Amino acid sequence: MNLYAKLQARAAQQKPIRVALIGAGKFGSMFLAQAVQTPGLHITGIADLSPERVQTNLNRIGWEPERAKATSVEEAIRTGQTFLCEDAIDLIQTEAVEVVIDATGSPAAGIRHALAAIEHGEHIVMVNVEADTLAGPLLAEKARKAGVVYSLAYGDQPALIAEIVDWSRACGLSVVAAGKGTKYLPIYHEVTPDTVWQHYGLTPEAAQAGGMNPQMFNSFLDGTKSAIEMAAVANACDLRPPDDGLGFPACGVDDLPHILRPKSAGGILEHEGMVEVISSLERDSRPVFRDLRWGVYAVFAAPSDYTKRCFAEYGLKTDSSGCYSSMYKPYHLIGLELGISVASAALRGEPTGQATGFRGDVVAVAKRDLKVGEMLDGEGGYTVWGKLVPAQRSLGLGGLPIGLAHRMALRRPVARGQIVTWEDVAIDQQDSAVAFRREMEQVFQTLN
Repeated sequence: MNLYAKLQARAAQQKPIRVALIGAGKFGSMFLAQAVQTPGLHITGIADLSPERVQTNLNRIGWEPERAKATSVEEAIRTGQTFLCEDAIDLIQTEAVEVVIDATGSPAAGIRHALAAIEHGEHIVMVNVEADTLAGPLLAEKARKAGVVYSLAYGDQPALIAEIVDWSRACGLSVVAAGKGTKYLPIYHEVTPDTVWQHYGLTPEAAQAGGMNPQMFNSFLDGTKSAIEMAAVANACDLRPPDDGLGFPACGVDDLPHILRPKSAGGILEHEGMVEVISSLERDSRPVFRDLRWGVYAVFAAPSDYTKRCFAEYGLKTDSSGCYSSMYKPYHLIGLELGISVASAALRGEPTGQATGFRGDVVAVAKRDLKVGEMLDGEGGYTVWGKLVPAQRSLGLGGLPIGLAHRMALRRPVARGQIVTWEDVAIDQQDSAVAFRREMEQVFQTLN
């Protein structure tokens, strides 16, 4: 509750938090729009492989042209301007940078940037939840050993869920379930970039005019993004994934305590302490009453009859027993809220969510019958979608992580609905992301 005062103090001391942003897409641009309004923050540098995109987005968010005119990091520090470049590693290696934000969306790039930041003693805020799901448990462990913060990104749903879970537990409440809302129907698992826009009520022409990426938006729809985010939550909050993937029950906010309680108590959960995503659509496509499509939640249990009575006295929605209740946040503002993570890492030395173990993994599942020689095209593509499973199950069956299921050729056919394994694909053993993931699997295979 004192981050703003701490930011003001840094501003008064003329020692702002110096930030390097890697990737200036939608999330990064939203952060940049707010960073210039926040005391004690200085965007020292922005690295992006497309300088034209950076300039377009800076114009869109209203940055004055002279703000990004620095020709070097040194000039940026001296003048308070921002240095634009293409080489992220060079920017990370700058001694003046205190916090690095990876907002690239590329798992391989995220791992590379996080390791560089850790090596140079800089905190890393991982907007790139794809990288976190692929390798976050090991990255977080390396950061802890190096004495720097590795953090999920506040504003994105996993960090907001972690906050509600932490609040619940710090109040002495046992977390029964936690997760988020989304729009879901079972048929979405097989949607491709060619058919995605009809489910958003858009024409391909309108989507193109809006600069929307069909593969990215398809990953939101086909269940992959939800699986990735819930793996991050499971790993950060010591919660368990469902044994055979997310169930996406149709559920409004008033029904959270009734539906997301254990089966033994009349709900749908296999056991207490799970992650789950709720759908804003009934299975017949009718909208759910008081849905949580944009929000996050935690369901918790009263530890005593007295606490149950307090739930009733203060108007909490509960199940019929009065034992289970919930707290939720109806919206998330992605990049507009990201400064919370930056300030927390630099000023408190604390992450806004961080993997503490390897509990959930996201494996690639065939969208259709796949033939030998076909090339996998990754998250939101034509060939596979991402399914959340317990990490122990993934390790046991050798599941191929969705974060690596891109530009890999199949060595064996895979039937529709089947999990793709490492043995099914031709692997480039020299790939640094593959090597790092394999290292993490070895580390946590022993621990698990």
